[in-house]
Amino acid sequence: MSETRIYLDNAATTAISDNVLEAMMPWLKEGYGNASSVYSLGRKSAIALNKARAQCAEILGCDSRDIFFTSGGTESDNHAVFSAAEAALAKGKRHIITSAFEHHAILEPLKVLEKQGFSVTYLPVHENGVVRVSDFEAAVTDDTGFVTVMAANNEIGTVQPIAEIGGICRERGITFHTDAVQAFGNIPINVREQNVDMLSLSGHKIHAMKGVGLLYVRDSASLRPFIRGGAQQSGKRAGTENIAGIAGLAEAMRAAAVNISGKNGKLLPMREKLIAELSKISGARLNGDREKRLASNVNFSFGGIEGEALILRLDLLGIAVSSGSACTSGSLDPSHVLTALGLTKDEARSSVRITMSDLTTEAEIDELIRVLPGEIEKLRALIG
Repeated sequence: MSETRIYLDNAATTAISDNVLEAMMPWLKEGYGNASSVYSLGRKSAIALNKARAQCAEILGCDSRDIFFTSGGTESDNHAVFSAAEAALAKGKRHIITSAFEHHAILEPLKVLEKQGFSVTYLPVHENGVVRVSDFEAAVTDDTGFVTVMAANNEIGTVQPIAEIGGICRERGITFHTDAVQAFGNIPINVREQNVDMLSLSGHKIHAMKGVGLLYVRDSASLRPFIRGGAQQSGKRAGTENIAGIAGLAEAMRAAAVNISGKNGKLLPMREKLIAELSKISGARLNGDREKRLASNVNFSFGGIEGEALILRLDLLGIAVSSGSACTSGSLDPSHVLTALGLTKDEARSSVRITMSDLTTEAEIDELIRVLPGEIEKLRALIG
């Protein structure tokens, strides 16, 4: 196995940036005080915590009291689903709307709720991987109490109409949550402008460390506690806060938010080159809308091969790509995202996801374009 020299799986995780590491270091070493302690070492940590919360809130367009730091996107998604469902049930409502290709951190909690008597409508995403607002409007009933639709899909990068969906929810008094784990830093996110009541975000997708994220909740007073046993985070999530990780998250969010146009200006031409060149390969299919997708994401199926086999061949050449969500790696089932687009199981298993970051270079893209067709032909020859 060759050492990775070209990393193109940034939807799975990103490298910690120098500025994020610099923001974290004081709280990893001398600033080790517990933020709940009253002496000066603890107060310094508390000040850093409050500063980070205020910065994250300003970036998202919300009040700082509505930001809760978590271990990442999965925890944030899980808690959003269960808490919003509980609030809906208190109003006598048991209907939830989502999309057919949400992350499993949304879908698995919804399965639990279905067993508890909730009904869930899974909106189709059609061949282009985009939820239609008309489908959503048709699905809303008087019993609808909660809606969760991701801002951008984690496998195919398609961008969803969250502002429109959120606007309808706001008019109908329905709580609207969006999983913005893949979207933040790639498209503008403002919870007020986009009518978002709850939002999940994860640091390791934007050059912060793994194990830190946040959940925004507009009506935070009604939020049920995540974890009990302490007064931290307004009594909603007990436990000593990860000050270093939170400081790094705030810096990563700042850097990502101010660089969206610059990042997309760099990545869009590389995405277009990838799509144009890979489309020339026999049996190639671009998965997801041609235009309504993140500038960082390209997902192709190549007929006659297994995507996992291609990933291993590229790994031997020092190139890292993936076949879908890292959270389902090792599963024998085809991607639920791709089958939601109408792909067969074989077509879904032949997929490869290529995801870039602002660290990706054109030379790296050119190298992938150079070697990929040959590796696909070698695999097809082996299959016969």
